Amino acid sequence: MSSKGKEVAEGSSRSSAGGDDHHNHQQQQLPLSRYESQKRRDWNTFGQYLRNQRPPVALSQCSSNHVLEFLRYLDQFGKTKVHLQGCLFFGQSEPPGPCTCPLRQAWGSLDALIGRLRAAYEENGGLPETNPFASGAIRVYLREVRDSQAKARGIPYKKKKKKKNEHVNGVDEEFNIGGSLADCSLGV
Repeated sequence: MSSKGKEVAEGSSRSSAGGDDHHNHQQQQLPLSRYESQKRRDWNTFGQYLRNQRPPVALSQCSSNHVLEFLRYLDQFGKTKVHLQGCLFFGQSEPPGPCTCPLRQAWGSLDALIGRLRAAYEENGGLPETNPFASGAIRVYLREVRDSQAKARGIPYKKKKKKKNEHVNGVDEEFNIGGSLADCSLGV
């Protein structure tokens, strides 16, 4: 094993003298993609959120409940107007005036965030079977957010159409309750 490989395997914190120069130079040449940068930021933000809990939550103890709390926490920073049931503009896609309804995180943003965190969890050593971002509770929450925002904003969510005549066991894909997770329209 090379000295560089040995350092990585042993978790050496040696500075970039000698053999590490090539590795650092490679990283500088290959900047992270926008997706990878965002995934790293999201992962760090979620980690900070867990550390700020009282008492702090270790990643190994993180559950789908912590993820749901995180998503609800993020709502306060949202920029999407979501009309409440009693609002005059409920169900209108282009309301004629301002209202006091809350700003929330848009469903699409939450869906993309969960996708990035789900990938980051496994890239950081988490097992797919224990991935809290892949939980059924998260999919249900995202579906409820999607449906409620579509209703409140008067913009119906349209599922992407499959190819014509695509059936599963003679039942239309859209109504296949027992389908696999890969069939889930949320993409999480």
